[in-house]
Amino acid sequence: MEYIYASLLLHSAGKELSEEKLRKVLEAAGIEVDEARVKAVVAALKNIDIDEVVKSATAMPVAPAAVPAAAAPAAAEERKEEEEEKKEEEKKEEVSEEQLAAGLESLFGF
Repeated sequence: MEYIYASLLLHSAGKELSEEKLRKVLEAAGIEVDEARVKAVVAALKNIDIDEVVKSATAMPVAPAAVPAAAAPAAAEERKEEEEEKKEEEKKEEVSEEQLAAGLESLFGF
C-alpha cells in the first residue's frame, strides 16, 4: 500500500514516476524498499492515467456507507438471540431445591 501512496505523492507533486524517485520517497518515509515491488509498481502504473483513476474513485457514490447502518438491527437481533440462548442454558443448569432434596434423600435413604 505504501508503494501506491508514494506513487500518488509523486504524481500529485508533478514528478515523473520512476523506480529511482519511488525508491527515494519510500526511503525518506523510513520504509525498507523491496526492489521487485518498486519495479512492479512502476511497470503497472506506466500506462495508467492516474488523474482519471483518482477522478473516478472520488466520483463513486457513497451508498456502501449505508450498509453498516442497515446491519446494525441485524447485529442487535443476533445479540438478543444470544442472550436468550444464554438464559435458556442457565435455566437448564438451575436445579430447584426440590430436586436437590430428592437427590439427598436418595443418598441417605430418607
